[in-house]
Amino acid sequence: MKFKYTILYVEAVPESLSFFEKAFGFKTKFLHESGDYGELDTGDTTLSFSSRALMTDLGKTPGQADAKAPVFEIAFETDDVAQALQKALDAGASLVQPVQQEVWGQTTAYVHDANGFLIEICSPITPQ
Repeated sequence: MKFKYTILYVEAVPESLSFFEKAFGFKTKFLHESGDYGELDTGDTTLSFSSRALMTDLGKTPGQADAKAPVFEIAFETDDVAQALQKALDAGASLVQPVQQEVWGQTTAYVHDANGFLIEICSPITPQ
């Protein structure tokens, strides 16, 4: 068994893919011609997006992310958290937490996207 993908439910899949490309440098791996499903090339595990409309058509009742009360986060690792944070902000992300050094030896920052998903930008953990 392996962890294959995570699907985020969004209003507009193409716009979400475009944001993640600009903010974090990922490339679109797939976008269905309907515009209701897409995937980013993020390494071993795929980050996917599905429209809320498609999920509703499939009989699901998708909730909406709430930036003020997140229930999970997506984390992207980089060697330069400050530079990655600025790139995300320039692409339209909203600042949640500026760059800070954590006591466990990691540098972190947090933003959220227009859909309200909490995104951690972090360095590799360096043992103290």
